[in-house]
Order: sequence, then structure tokens, then C-alpha cells
Amino acid sequence: MRRSLSGIQPSGVLHLGNYFGAIKQFIENQDKYEGFYFIADYHSLTSSPDPKSLRENSYNIVLDYLALGLDPEKATIFLQSDMPEHAELAWILSNVTPMGLLERAHSFKDKTAKGIAANAGLFTYPVLMAADILMYDPDIVPVGKDQKQHLEMTRDIAMKFNLQYEKEIFKLPEPGILESLAVVPGTDGQKMSKSYGNTIEMFASKKNLKKQIMSVVTDSTPLEDPKDPDNNITILYKLFASEEKVEEMRQKFMAGGYGYGHAKNELLEAVLEYFKEAREKREELAKNPEYVEAVLKKGAEKARKIAHKKITLVKETVGLLGNMYKK
Repeated sequence: MRRSLSGIQPSGVLHLGNYFGAIKQFIENQDKYEGFYFIADYHSLTSSPDPKSLRENSYNIVLDYLALGLDPEKATIFLQSDMPEHAELAWILSNVTPMGLLERAHSFKDKTAKGIAANAGLFTYPVLMAADILMYDPDIVPVGKDQKQHLEMTRDIAMKFNLQYEKEIFKLPEPGILESLAVVPGTDGQKMSKSYGNTIEMFASKKNLKKQIMSVVTDSTPLEDPKDPDNNITILYKLFASEEKVEEMRQKFMAGGYGYGHAKNELLEAVLEYFKEAREKREELAKNPEYVEAVLKKGAEKARKIAHKKITLVKETVGLLGNMYKK
């Protein structure tokens, strides 16, 4: 079975963009790929998060994954920080990674342009990401369009290592981008992102979910007038409703006498119905932290076997003596 791998930073609460842009694919492909999905808590340290929030966010992402349908009997779910081999491989790879490659990273340039302090971790982020991926020899890495460059950098680093040591140590992974859902619009019409503060959360309370949906930006067209049928509400509604329901909403907008508030209420009901089962399951999982911890422990044990084998091979390849005299 081909292998798929993806990591997500515990930088906040998961939202519709995370679900439709990535998680939905993970779940649908559980019988197609051997899935490895990790919480990238090492990566989140580049922004110096509050320790309590980091722990809570990491735990909540695991809850979300399980509630949404990732099956720990099929998928390997683990914490990046449970795998010291990732940091070890990142250091080795950093010695074959050209400075110019890192200087061209869009994410580094974008964040520093926004005034985010440039630390070494932020600069070398793509090397750790390459280590995360190359450690497990995945065939495919589901990424958003904004992460595609990092995967290309991973491939460049792998090729550089393989060429330098004249061995095919690392497999070159392919990106898996679902073009139609690669970018989910936020409440302001931009890409949905925690950093923009424009998210809609699957597991928010009904009150907060309604508040988020009611904040979707619209124009000031009067209630009685016809409206653009392809507005922000309709675009989001397409994610949950059938083609017939979407067309029905479009026709109501074009006919007039149908307000944005009416449409937002329909969107709210559609979101609640779509995630009804997952929301109920998450409430039950939250009462059983021992199960969640067991899932992470099992995932770490499986991932570590693969990681240990790979880092041992890499050390021997580069000439580190430690692995040789331990045999």
C-alpha cells in the first residue's frame, strides 16, 4: 500500500479550511494509503507559543482527528516531539541544504515582511519539514497550495543528499493537492486562516458557530433587491449542500426578497447537520483522555520503528561511527 504523510501545527483551533483542504482527504483515503499524520509541535515553537496553549492545542487536534473519522487502526497518529529522530535528521540534512534555497522560501519572506521576528527556527523550518517527510518515505504528501514550495524544497534536499552520497536513501514524495478545495474562503473572503482571524470552527459551540457565520462579509444590497448569487455565503454553502440546494439558494438571491441573514442561517444549519455525528463523537472522546493518550502512544511506537531504521541508515551513509560499533 502506498504511504501518505501530513503534519499540522497546533497553533490554534482547527477550522473548515483545515477540514476541506486536508483532513477530509485523509479520511477518504484511509483504505487507499497507509496514513501517517503527526502534530507538528516542534514547528510551532518558531512563534514562541504559550506552553499551556501548545499542549491544549496539540491534544485538541488529536481529538478532532478522531472525531472526524481518522481510524487509529488504519492511520498512524503521533506527536512530532515524540520523535527525536526528526530533529537529528534535520541537523544532518541542514549540512547539504544550500543557504540560497532557504532564503527563497515564501513563508519566511512573507512572515518577516509582516514584522514577525526572524529566528533561526523560522529560517530553517523547511529543513525540519524535509526531515519530517523524508523520515517515512511517503509516496504522497497532501499539501495546500501555499505549502507546495516547501515540498519542492524537500525534494531538492533529498536529491542533493542522494547525489552527494551516491545512494538512493530518500524517496522523492509527490504533492497531493485537491485543486477544487485547496483554498477555502474565510469569513472575509480571503483564504481561511487562523492568522487572518477569519475562521469558522467545526466544533465551536452553536452560539459561537453562529457568531462566526454571521460575520461572513457581504455587500449592502437591500433585502428586496436581487443579489450576486456567487457571494461568500454561497461559496461556503457549496461545501455542505447538494447541487440542487446550492442552485436553490442562488435562485433566491437572484430573485430578490432573500437576505444575507436568511442565507447565513441556512449555512449554519448545513454546517451543524454535516458535522452532527463528529460533534457528538468528540464530546464522548473528550471524556476519555486515556484513550486519546493510548492512540498517541501506539502511533509513536509504530512511527519510531520506521524513524529509527531510517536515521540509522542515514548515519551510516554519512560516516557517523556510532551506529557501526554498536552492531
